[in-house]
This record gives sequence, C-alpha cells and structure tokens, in this order.
Amino acid sequence: MSLTPRLLSFSGYSFVLFGVALGILGAVQGGSILIAIGTAGVSLSTPRASKVGRYLPLAIAVALLALAVALPRGR
Repeated sequence: MSLTPRLLSFSGYSFVLFGVALGILGAVQGGSILIAIGTAGVSLSTPRASKVGRYLPLAIAVALLALAVALPRGR
C-alpha cells in the first residue's frame, strides 16, 4: 500500500479531528501532538502548493509539537 496524497490528507484530517476531540476531553498535551501530526500530514499531501503554502504549515506543526512536548502535565 503506497502513501498517496489522498490517503495522507485523509489521515491528516483524521488526526486533527481526533486531536481536537482529545483536547476537549482534557488531554491537551496528547491532543496537540495529534493536531501537529495531522497538520504536517495535510501540508505534505498538497503536491502543487507553493513553498510558503507547504513549509509554513510544517513550521507551525513543528512549533506546536515542541510546545506540546514542553507543556507540563495539567492534572
């Protein structure tokens, strides 16, 4: 099974949706990690995006991932 842009986009949006749900339920650190992974997947799934349209979301995803790892446990 190859990693097509459609599969990458679908899995990226699934990660974002699951991350938002996890964040709403109280697991903010895990939710933000899933959102960062999903954002990176969606960004990589657009083959004809410009440099800014591809690398800016990737940079935001990396920053969100770093912030999620640095967050203290809230409870």
